[in-house]
Amino acid sequence: MTISISNGHANGHSNGHDGPYKQSDEQVWKKVNKSLMNIGVPVTPILIRRAEGVSMFDSNGREILDFTSGQMSSILGHSHPEICQVVADQVGRLDHLLSTFISEPVADLADLLTSLMPDPLDKTFFLNTGSETTEAAIKLAKCASGKFEVIGFAASYHGLTGAAGAATYSAARKGGGPVMPGQLVFPTPNALRSPFRKADGSYDWEAEMSFGWDLIDRQTVGQLAAFIVEPILSTGGVLDLPVGYLKRLHGECKRRGMYLIVDEAQTGCGRTGDLWAFQRDGIVPDFVVLSKTLGAGLPLGAVVTTSEIAEAARQAGFLWLTTHLNDPATAAIGVKVLEIVVREDLTARAKHLGGLLRQGLLDLQEKHQAIADVRGRGLLQGIEITAPPGIELDGTKLGALVAHKAMDLGLSCNIVNLDGFAGVFRIAPPLVITEQELQRGLDILDDAFGQVLQGLKKTNQEKVANGVHTPVNLD
Repeated sequence: MTISISNGHANGHSNGHDGPYKQSDEQVWKKVNKSLMNIGVPVTPILIRRAEGVSMFDSNGREILDFTSGQMSSILGHSHPEICQVVADQVGRLDHLLSTFISEPVADLADLLTSLMPDPLDKTFFLNTGSETTEAAIKLAKCASGKFEVIGFAASYHGLTGAAGAATYSAARKGGGPVMPGQLVFPTPNALRSPFRKADGSYDWEAEMSFGWDLIDRQTVGQLAAFIVEPILSTGGVLDLPVGYLKRLHGECKRRGMYLIVDEAQTGCGRTGDLWAFQRDGIVPDFVVLSKTLGAGLPLGAVVTTSEIAEAARQAGFLWLTTHLNDPATAAIGVKVLEIVVREDLTARAKHLGGLLRQGLLDLQEKHQAIADVRGRGLLQGIEITAPPGIELDGTKLGALVAHKAMDLGLSCNIVNLDGFAGVFRIAPPLVITEQELQRGLDILDDAFGQVLQGLKKTNQEKVANGVHTPVNLD
């Protein structure tokens, strides 16, 4: 993983502000190339020195608008002053304890979080990451049910550790040896690409679901413990479940005596326009797992379930013990995050701004032939990229060119870059973004598409002029 420091992104300049980091970019990248392991994720060759609100700043002080909320997490933006104050106060008073100790912030977060959940979701505990919370929820489901089979969507992403990784089908299934036994896969509801169609050509998700359950009923050995689902499959391509899908899925799980686990790592805490995305469909799942947004960019996760399930798991000998279980410092942060989300009514804000974002993306789709689909909910939207006729690139590569150009123009936006998927931008700005900042991001994205497509068109014309291939109209 050798990082090239060129094009002004990592040019050896000092950071340009009075902070703790005094090394030049060149010194930092030298250490990265020498000592930081390549874990399979491409590194962006830009050194970020500071982040505030919805913006990041590189070594030259160049502002980059953050359209992904960090790792889909910083719903309150970067360095929110109230969160910074909680961190300073709490670390100076009570940071970390033996996992068997209880602190006031943990009690407060448990009480607040369960009060914001519908009945009978009244029990919770706190961990760090999404993988950890899905691991714990799956183990709880297995203990409480006495069964071991777990179903996941074919485009799911629930983490990369043991049980979480076994229930993840969108990436990283190769090269690690056998996964846990009892894993069953379910057809992903993808309205754009599903072969299940009604007579009028519209998507027939009900027929597809019936087909999926028929496959499950034929595969199961009678040990169905849980179905784990994201309300919006983010890494899988920002696929929003059709209205009514989750309700029927919940009913089918109940008929088979199995639990429904809803993974709200990216959709929780108001991002979709509901406090919890499952609420749109009028159901109450057996488990809700939270991470990312609950800590607003800091490491905090939660598993929420019912007293009945918690007691059944306890009697079965459920044990979960990790170094940072129920840590007081992160719990205090979670309390403040939820307090701000409720106090500022950021759920309604996400719904309003999400409508503006979606319309802006639909306007871009009208303008740019490369945008095949716009989908999502609230401030989690996706645009699928396909190359127009005559451009010899797949959607992922074309999308990568657009993403790089957007970064050059001052916008950070993420494109799903997995084998077997078209290029899909995940757009998830912080809930505190202003309408003006949202429009600025859309304008940059528009400019990036225009420049990339115009450049490819020019290259095409040059090839035609040189007799390389037949001209194709890209307008």
